Amino acid sequence: MCGNCLLQETALICPMECPKGLRNGPCGGITPEKNCYVDESRKCIWYSIYKQALKSGKEETLLEVLPPLDWDKVGTETWGEVVTLIRKTGTLKFAGSLFSKNKVRKTEIWDSVFKTIRQPDWWKGDSVYHPPAYNEPASEFERRLRSGEFVVATEVSPPVSSVTDKLIADIESVKPYVTAINFTDSSSARPKMSGLACSSVAVGLGAEPILQIASRDTTRAGLQALGIGVNAMGIKNILCITGDNPKVGPEPRGSMNFVDLDSVQMLWILRKMRDESVYLDGRKLKNAPKYFLGAATSPFASDPLLQAIKDQKKVNAGAQFFQTNLIFEPEKLDQWLEELYKRDVLNKVYILIGVAPLKSLKVANYLNSNVPGVVVPDKVLRRLEKAGESAPEEGVQIALEVIDAVRNKQGVNGIHIMTLGWESIVKRLVIESGLDLNPIRPPAP
Repeated sequence: MCGNCLLQETALICPMECPKGLRNGPCGGITPEKNCYVDESRKCIWYSIYKQALKSGKEETLLEVLPPLDWDKVGTETWGEVVTLIRKTGTLKFAGSLFSKNKVRKTEIWDSVFKTIRQPDWWKGDSVYHPPAYNEPASEFERRLRSGEFVVATEVSPPVSSVTDKLIADIESVKPYVTAINFTDSSSARPKMSGLACSSVAVGLGAEPILQIASRDTTRAGLQALGIGVNAMGIKNILCITGDNPKVGPEPRGSMNFVDLDSVQMLWILRKMRDESVYLDGRKLKNAPKYFLGAATSPFASDPLLQAIKDQKKVNAGAQFFQTNLIFEPEKLDQWLEELYKRDVLNKVYILIGVAPLKSLKVANYLNSNVPGVVVPDKVLRRLEKAGESAPEEGVQIALEVIDAVRNKQGVNGIHIMTLGWESIVKRLVIESGLDLNPIRPPAP
C-alpha cells in the first residue's frame, strides 16, 4: 500500500491500517477500551503495535522518526528494492546474519538493507534526541520557561466571521495575565478564522501568540511555506498537532483519507529547517527561521509507558514544550511523569498542563462524549450536576483545584488554560490561584 514497508519498526504490524494514516504513533484520541473514533469498526492499530512491541521487548524501535509517504511509490511493492540491496550487501552475508548471535553485527547488516529503504536520503530519520541548535530564546514564552518561571498560557477562540472586534477584546482581556495566547486551527474540524490571521492580530496588539498548525489541513509544501513565513509576521511559537479528523466535524465532510503529514513529521521538518537550514527536498536556506516548537500530548490516552514512548519520540523530533489535553484528575499525572523521567525526557521539554473551567454539565458531557482523548470523570460530572445553576462557579473551583494540584509537580512548568469560549474567566483563575505572582521554579533534574 505505501511502497515503503516499515514493518521492521512497527512490531511487524502494518501502520497503514490506521484510518488516519499515522506512521509515527497513535493520535491523541486513542482509547484502549474503545474502537477508533474515525472507523468505529476497528481497534486502534497503533495500540496493538505498541503492545506487541512491548511484549517482544522491542519498544525502543518505536522511537525512530519515520518518513511521510512518497506518493511516487504508493501502490508499488518494496521487495524488489529489498532484493537489490540484499545482493549489494551480499546474499550469503545477509543469510548468515539470520543465525548470527552477534546482535550488533546483525543489526548493521539488516540496517544496510531495511533502514536504507525506510529512511530515504531526503528524510534520514533516527531515534535520538536533537537539541535546538541555538542559544538565545526564540520567544518571550521560551525565555520565561528557561528562567524557571511557572508560565501561564491560554487560548482565545478564533471568530467564526471576518469581524475581529471580539477577538481583539478577548486578546486585550487576557494579555496582562498570560505569557502566550494559543489560536486553534479549526478545532473539531470546524472552520473558523485561521490561527495565522489571529496570531497576526495578536502580534499587532503586543501579545505573544502560539500558532497551532493541524496536519489535517496541511501539506508538506504548505508547512514549509508557513515555517518560512511566520517570522515575517512576528510569530515565534508553533504548536504542531495532527488535528481532529473530519469525522467529528460538520457535514458535508471533506476527505477522511490519510493525512499528508503527522505531528511528529511536522516537528522533524520544521526543526531541520530551523537548525540545519534545509528544506525537505534538500535545498539550503540562506536565512533559517527562528521559532520555539511545541506539541500536544494526552497523558491518559493510553498506558503511561506507551504514552511516554510517543512523547519521547516527539521530543526527539523537535518538540521543546508540551501542552497536554484537558486534565481533571491531576493525581493520575504522576505515573506518566515518572515514565518520562525514567526515559530522561523531563529535562528536555517544558510541560504545560491543560486546565478548563467547565461552565455547565452540558459542556462537560459534550467534552466527555464528543472530543477524542478527553475524559471528564464521574466525580466531576456529579459535582456539576449537584451544583445546578451554580455550575459555572463549581467549574471554576474545580479548575482552581487542578491548578493547585499540578503547580508543584516535578516536571510541570506551567498551565494552559483552555477557555472553551469563556475568556473572561482567565483573569480570575490567574489571580485566585496566585499565578499572577510569577513564582520561579527550579528546573527539573
